[in-house]
Amino acid sequence: MKRIVKKEASEIIKENLSYIVGNSLNNKKISTILYKEQKGFCAYTEEFIGRTDAKDIEHFNPTLKGTDEDSYQNWFLVKHQWNKEKSSKWEKFQPVLHPTNPTFENRVLYLNGDYVLADSKDIEAKNLIDLLKLDDVLLADERKKYIKRKKSEMEIYNINPTEFFELLIDDDIKQVSYLRAIDKEFNINIWKLIPEIE
Repeated sequence: MKRIVKKEASEIIKENLSYIVGNSLNNKKISTILYKEQKGFCAYTEEFIGRTDAKDIEHFNPTLKGTDEDSYQNWFLVKHQWNKEKSSKWEKFQPVLHPTNPTFENRVLYLNGDYVLADSKDIEAKNLIDLLKLDDVLLADERKKYIKRKKSEMEIYNINPTEFFELLIDDDIKQVSYLRAIDKEFNINIWKLIPEIE
């Protein structure tokens, strides 16, 4: 998982949108804006959210949902399964590192396909890893297999990482997953290569 950078000039802020419990029309607009800002990727798994994937507006701090304190900074678009698995665990994992925290990537490290703590005593970062299941064995295994496949494909086609991922993006964005892993393993900025969604 990468640190999530929220846009100061987000359409959500410009239009002063509020999440309204039970108002699907209003919330669909928020979902659409978040999808565009996240370039179609799940904030937590960093997998592309396809047309047939169930997706949710995730309220990172679920206790704020439906309150005046709930806001754009608390909202992320995620795959439904990850939202569902997190929903009942909030109180158990406090205090927790916020996904927008500027120190995020210095505290939650990517290391050979896994997310690990930079400091074993960092309880906020540990709680985030546990809350979002960033150390989920099955997801980590998928991430490692993906990176291994992409390395192999680059060797077969004798192509550098930037060109390779530009081709994947151009061909079918759904072939791109695990953005932070791509950055670290191939020393590129995949986010810059992915076009904005209109």
